[in-house]
Amino acid sequence: MTRLGDSVARASALLAQNLSSDSTVEQLLTETKARRYLDLTDLSAKEQAELIAARSVEVLPGADKLAERIEERRAEGRGLGIKLGIDPTAADMHLGHAVPVIILSRFQRMGHDVTLLIGDFTAKIGDPSGRTAERPPLTDEDIARNLAGYRGQVRPFVDFEKVSFRQNSEWLAPYTFPELLGLLAQVPVSQLLQREDFRSRLAAGSGLTMSELLYPIAQALDSVALECDVELGGADQLLNLQMGRKLMELRGQQPQLVVTMPLIEGTDGTGAKMSKSKNNYVGLTSSADDVFGKIMSIPDRLMEPYLKAWTEWTDEEIALALSRIEEKSLHPMDLKKILAGEVVAALYGVEAATAARAGFTAQFSKKSFHDVGTLPSVDAGEHGGEGIAAILTRVLEFTPSASAARRIAKQNGLRLVVETGGGQETVVLPEADALRPLAEVVPEKLAEAGVSGTVYLKAGRKVAEIKGL
Repeated sequence: MTRLGDSVARASALLAQNLSSDSTVEQLLTETKARRYLDLTDLSAKEQAELIAARSVEVLPGADKLAERIEERRAEGRGLGIKLGIDPTAADMHLGHAVPVIILSRFQRMGHDVTLLIGDFTAKIGDPSGRTAERPPLTDEDIARNLAGYRGQVRPFVDFEKVSFRQNSEWLAPYTFPELLGLLAQVPVSQLLQREDFRSRLAAGSGLTMSELLYPIAQALDSVALECDVELGGADQLLNLQMGRKLMELRGQQPQLVVTMPLIEGTDGTGAKMSKSKNNYVGLTSSADDVFGKIMSIPDRLMEPYLKAWTEWTDEEIALALSRIEEKSLHPMDLKKILAGEVVAALYGVEAATAARAGFTAQFSKKSFHDVGTLPSVDAGEHGGEGIAAILTRVLEFTPSASAARRIAKQNGLRLVVETGGGQETVVLPEADALRPLAEVVPEKLAEAGVSGTVYLKAGRKVAEIKGL
């Protein structure tokens, strides 16, 4: 049996046990955390290709071709050349950015040669993928500042001692205009305009600069310079990655294989991609408690894609856990706590994950919100004239938008919780009340319910005390 097979056997035995048990969960996290550093060189070429394909949206031209390329390189006594390009567009990373790095780590542990390509030159153009408008280019100072923190933030997911770093200014900066013209003469404009985002912008009358049009060419030249076997990228990068295959063919090179990864949905469950602008992200520099709490706030349907994105669980293990939920021998909340623990363990270790789990359980198993000393609050005297949805968005920052607050209400997740001497009374607020002023809704609902006491506003799993009533 392979080393991965041994680990899966141990973890599967734990997954069949009582997963509400802290000690069992700690054993499981210890096993799966160690798997992040597991030597995978004993896997066959077919097993390696299948493991990569299981976490990819597409492997082009196919997982079988990936296995063949692995065999070819093994016969030559070397590993594949794997490239992941990074445009240093932000100083702070979130879990969505970790997805391709985790795949890169698996290739690395399979014995392949991995390169992180820093797009210092292309960052000055700005990747137009998925954008409805031109992105402002970055300056040298922007790039230096953003790169400074990148390595530390993704360090938990990859061994930098075995990574080659290159900057594409090495070959793009000296590229001459005659060389560029000769290359462009072989690339149909129609191929560049196949991009849906380009077509949409042109149809809407929005601007499209020549630098954006040439971005896929610049990225493809990176693959030519590095003579890649495989390039990784998000699903929105597919056409850029395919351009790399075309240019490598034009240069007489063996075309790279393409591995695309899913774009992970944000924690708010609205369907939007995880991003800082949507405030639906988990930052790689967030505290262990904050990471744990944000993962616990996700809808249950996101557990499977999150397990696939950020853990080292195999399909077999994920299927085992999900089947137990269907059989009702495992509560979804218990699986979500394990998922949250997995993410914290990846960033901060098993001990921190265990502490975050204990802290979350202590806080949310309390019979009274009054016992929780860290709850935020909203002053009804100051904000009572504002709509509840606006308060959740602008004052408490519980939701990324008013429409998201309304969706929570539509799902019966918006509530008033009144604590009296005898316990708690809950009043569900319909979607229409989410648009009404807080100072109108609260007295009206309390009068209808015939209750009084300390009032809390609850949106999903987030709770705030209402003061000044």
